[in-house]
Formats: sequence, C-alpha cells, structure tokens
Amino acid sequence: MHTSDARMLRGAAIPAAAAGVGAVLIGLLAAGAKGAFAAALATVVVIAFFSLSALAVSWAARYSAQTMMLAALASYTVKILAVMVLVTAMDEVTIWNTKVFAWTVIALALLWIAAEFRVAMQQKLYIDEPQNVLDRSP
Repeated sequence: MHTSDARMLRGAAIPAAAAGVGAVLIGLLAAGAKGAFAAALATVVVIAFFSLSALAVSWAARYSAQTMMLAALASYTVKILAVMVLVTAMDEVTIWNTKVFAWTVIALALLWIAAEFRVAMQQKLYIDEPQNVLDRSP
C-alpha cells in the first residue's frame, strides 16, 4: 500500500471509529442494549467495507488507472449490494434495532467520505504537465 493510500485510510478510519463509539452511546440512550449493539455492528460494517474498498483500489492502482477505476466502481457496487442484502436479510431480526443500524451506517458512511475528502485536499499533488509540441517558438 502506498503511503498516501495509508494516510487516506487512517484519516478516514480513525474519525469513523471515534464517531462509532459515539453512535454506540447514542444507540444505548435511544434504544437500549439493542441500539448499542446495532450501532456497534454498523460501525464494524462501515469500517470493514470502506477499508476493503480502499485496499482493493490501492492494489489496482499499481497496475493502471483503468484498473483502479474498475476496482473502485466494482467495490462500490459490491458494498451497496452487500449492505442492501444485510439490511433486507436482517429486517425481521429482533436482536438489534434496525433503525439505529441504518442511521449509523448512513452517518458513518458520510463521515468516512468527508474525512477522505479532507485528507485528499490536504495532500500536495505533483502534476507534470508536458509541454505542447505545437507551442514551440523558434
């Protein structure tokens, strides 16, 4: 994993984990033990899904930009489908509060994206612009 990719992963995972602890406390206050369990599970799901996605994109970036884009789109699609299947399959489960789970997933996903954006904006990118061949003046 490239150092900038690791910085991006850390810059998003740490705030998401901290917010997840807060979500567990809020879930505990809002819905008791079932809400706390739902928030904890949602935190694990978001961190795992986004971390695996970041690792896949980082791995694919070693090969080409096209492979990286394919990995990003594929991992995004898999994440969305997996969360949809998880929420649908667990709809009737009474061991946790499904509303707390859903709101925690949404909040942490948005936080993760915002944290990645913040880290990306802080990085200094080197852009090598080639000189235009037609722009040569004698």
